[in-house]
This record gives sequence, C-alpha cells and structure tokens, in this order.
Amino acid sequence: QKSCNICEHPYKSRTFGSIWSSQVCVNTMPMLNGLRRSYCFSSFTFKISLIRASRLLTAAANISSHGEKKKKNEEYRTFQEEWTEEFTFVERAGSAVCLICNDKIASMKRSNVKRHFDTRHATFASKYPAGDSRKKACQELLSRVQASQQQLCVWTRQGDCNSASFAGSLAIVRNGKPFTDGEYAKTFMLDVANELFDDLPNKDKIIKRIQDMSLSARTVHDRTIMMSNQVEETQVKDINAAPFFSLALDESTDVSHLSQFGVIARCWSTRGEDLFKSFMEFAQENNLPMDKLLSVCTDGALCMLGTNKGFVALLREHENRPILSFHCILHQEALCAQMCDGQLGEVMSLVIRLINFIVARALNDRQFKTLLDEVGNNYHSLLLHSNVHWLSRGKVLSRFAACLNEIRTFLEMKGIEHPELAETEWLLKFYYLVDMTEHLNQLNVKMQGIGNTVLSLQQAVFAFENKLELFIMDLETGRLLHFEKLRQFKDACTASEPTQNFDLHRLAGFTSSLLQSFKARFGEFRAHTRLFKFITHPNKCSLNTANLSYILGVSVRDFEAEVADLKASDMWVNKFKSLNEDLERIQIHAAPEVALMVSIITTLFKRINSEAYYTHI
Repeated sequence: QKSCNICEHPYKSRTFGSIWSSQVCVNTMPMLNGLRRSYCFSSFTFKISLIRASRLLTAAANISSHGEKKKKNEEYRTFQEEWTEEFTFVERAGSAVCLICNDKIASMKRSNVKRHFDTRHATFASKYPAGDSRKKACQELLSRVQASQQQLCVWTRQGDCNSASFAGSLAIVRNGKPFTDGEYAKTFMLDVANELFDDLPNKDKIIKRIQDMSLSARTVHDRTIMMSNQVEETQVKDINAAPFFSLALDESTDVSHLSQFGVIARCWSTRGEDLFKSFMEFAQENNLPMDKLLSVCTDGALCMLGTNKGFVALLREHENRPILSFHCILHQEALCAQMCDGQLGEVMSLVIRLINFIVARALNDRQFKTLLDEVGNNYHSLLLHSNVHWLSRGKVLSRFAACLNEIRTFLEMKGIEHPELAETEWLLKFYYLVDMTEHLNQLNVKMQGIGNTVLSLQQAVFAFENKLELFIMDLETGRLLHFEKLRQFKDACTASEPTQNFDLHRLAGFTSSLLQSFKARFGEFRAHTRLFKFITHPNKCSLNTANLSYILGVSVRDFEAEVADLKASDMWVNKFKSLNEDLERIQIHAAPEVALMVSIITTLFKRINSEAYYTHI
C-alpha cells in the first residue's frame, strides 16, 4: 500500500488540481487547497513545492497531539442546544442568557449554567420537572423573548424619532393629559423650533426630525400600552428575582361604578373569594413565586380581612403557612384624620356648603374672584373639598380661613345670613380645626414618598401620638404654642374684650378623642414592633421576641446561634453603635432646635464637671 510523501499516511492515487498529480493523501489535500487559494490566481499557474508544504505540515504536526484535546475543550465550552430545555438558557452574543431572569453567564460551562439554574430558579425546577412540562414552559419563555426582540428591532430601525415619540407619550400620560394632546405638542414644538433655531445651520434637520416624530392619538395610545406592558414584565421579573416579596391590595369603585381590585385584576364582584380567584389567575399567568410571599397589605375592607372568606384568610389557607397581614398605615392615618364627628362635623359641613355656594355657581365665582382682586388678597379663589384626596380638608380650611373676611362681605352683598361666622364659639372650633388638620397633613406628607420603611412609618405615627399628648397640655394651659391660627384669633378677641372667656378644655377633649382613635388603630404594627426593631438593633434584640415563623427558609436554631455570636462580637457591636451615631447626626440636622439644646446641655455639663474637678483639687 502506498503512503503519502508528506504525512506518510496511506493513500489512494488521486489527482490534485488540474495540472498536477502527486502522491498525496486525502488528509493533505485540504492544506494544499488552502495554499492554492492563498497563492494561486486565475492568471498564474499553481506552483508550490512539496518542501514548503512539508514544512507547513510539519509545524502543524507538532500540535497534532493536542488537536483532539483542544477540539474537545472547544466543544465543551460552546453552547449546547439541550441547555435550553434543561436549564432555560439560550445563546445571545456569545454568552449564555437565562430566559427567566435575563442574567448572563460569561464562561459557557455546563457546571456554571447548572449552578445558576439550581440556586436561582429552584422554584421553577420544582414547578416544571424535567420532561414535557419543562419543555413546554421553556418554549413559552423563548417565544416571549423572541417577540420582544422582534419588537425591539422594529423600534431600533426607526431611530431616534421613535425614542422621542415614547418620551412624548410618557410625558402626556404622566401629566394626565388626553392622548389627542400629542398633535398639539408636536405643533407647539414646530412653532417654537422655527423661532428658537432660526440662526442654526442645521435648522432644517431639526424641523425634519420633529415632523417625522409620530404623536397622533393612536400612536400615544399604543406607546402607552407598550410601556405599561414593559413595566408589568419588569415587575414580574423583579418579583421572581427577589428573595421575598409583599402584596399591596386595594379594592374600590371607579367613576363608572366598576369594581377595581388594585392594579392587578378587574372584576364585577367584591367578595373575598372573587378577589382571591382573580389574584391567583394573575399569579399563575405571570409565574409569580408564591413561596416567596412574605406579607400582604390591604385597605382594611371586610372582603380583605374576613375571618373565613376574606382574601387574606383564603391566601393563608391556600399557602398553608402564616403570612403577615397589615392594614395600610397611610389609610389608617387618613381614617383617623377624619375628625369631623359631632360639633366639628357641623363646622366642616357649613364650610363646605359656603364654598359650594360660591365656587359651584359661575356668577358667584366670578364676582368673588373680582372681590378678592379688589381687596388685594393673596389668593384668587376658594378650593373645592374632596373626600378622596387626603390633604383636601386641611387645604380647604386653610384657604377658607385666609379669605374669611371677604366671604363675610360677599354673603352680605348677596343678602345671605350666617351668624355662625361671627360667633366666638364657632370660630374657636373652626380655627382649632384649621390648625389640627394642618398637623395631620404634615404627618401624611411625611409618611408619603419613596424610601420610607415600615419602621420609619411606624415611628412617625407613634411620634404623632406623643405630639397629641403635647397638644392636649398646650390647650389645657392656654399657651397655644402649636395652634397658630387659634392663638391669633384668641389674641384678637382678648384685645377687643379682655374679660372674654374661651372654652379651650372642650378643644382639648377633641384632641383626646383623636389620640384615642390613633391608639385604637395600627394594631398589626404594634404587635410586630419588636420584629421591626431587630432591623436597627439586632445586637439588643431578645431571641424569644423575634417571631421568624413568617420568614421561610430561616432556621431558628441557626438564627439563635448567630445572634449569640453577634452579641459577643465587639466588632459588630461597635459597628451598630457607629451606625446609630450616624443616624443620630442625621436626625439632629433635621431638627436644628433639638441640636441647639443638646449642644447647650452638653457644654453646661462639661463646665460643671470641670469646675467640680478643680474644686476637688
């Protein structure tokens, strides 16, 4: 049997090329073909010596022993298609990307992919075991990703005009404007651009960009739906990626008398069973990991908190484990703020009737605005009251108090008599209500906003309870340091009639009733105070006070052992002390009067200690 002149492998006689026959084997032909493509053109004759080819093949033969191993490693580090159905991964831009959380694995190894799937998506693995069920779930995830990628490609091809269209649609929706305002906004931008960029050389290009931007009512509508769906997908992805999550539920009725269940589902019935069914359908549709659910915050309605058929009871029964349940702390504060029962309710009722008489009638509204302008009042109209808006009562009363003299004049012009507006007793309760609703509005605003934790909200409520006790003492002593409008009215009455008496104890009784209303609520938060305090003072928390039955995956045995180690560790104890000192400095900056008193007292004690020391010497 003949052998190759280059690699000495057995070969069968075969013609290489059209002009040359040589004793080379099939293994050598690909190399010679590559050399021919590199060095031979159509106008040249293929000439290459076997010596040069032999040198090249000799160099390649030096690593031939490692070729098989290298090929195996390359195959091992390439993406395998079976990983999609086994671990829900796909290949994208040279990296393995998880279909569930969209995380990337840089090193494309099976062990890395498997570790990510087992540690991050154990719930998905248990819910969809290996087989047809997991294959179907992976195909559904893959179809969603492909659909979003196709839509993204369409948006990308359209360029910056599409991004500007989305930005304009978002601005319209955020400001509560109708979709038809998009065309108006576009026309406004064109008119402004013609004047604003008149001296720029690329003015025509700017105008063309604005003209190409689509902001029709239909476009704004579609963009809004797309952004809403994207927000929902992001929320679902964040919920799946989080170690635990909580629910905030609200059931109310909109202007069309349609029952709205939070932002999750829409239903026609408000029974607890129907709300629970709607939520579970939403959870199953979006693959929410219910085993991570930690707490539920509701609006306190009976359909939510019913003992047997309420939403929370059905949820606990379905999950077969304890779940933290809270009545929204802001909602409870708003209920306490509705301190308009009895005599205070009569005051508020008269204020609303007078405002409606003036503002709700076009002629009266115009005439009253003219009166305000003539007398130089800082305000130009009154505010209508709304039971839905939490801050409405305080703002309405404050504006009514600022325009009280003009309101009396206007009612006299109209021939309408309301003697209450001149009675000292009625005005005493009115100004008390103005000041107290202002304090309640300050509490409400303090509890709103991003970044407030359950601990800070709870502390704000408890601090306001302490303030109410201070207000009671302030009213009983007659100082009125915390009731500015009431003090000004009392001083004005005393100046005109020094012997006049004021029944401030009745106002202290109103404040005492408000304090009792606060103490009767927030029961769930008071019950878990010790659990919340563990967040900031874990080194001082007692082991038997922190109820961990609500937190899945936490071993009580390990927790107790770790807390014991933490309390004995000087490093961690000092760390928490330094953190608390930082928090104290932040609070002192927020309360400059308290900071001043602390500084004075500290200096005084230092001086006393110094004098005592030198006296002793």
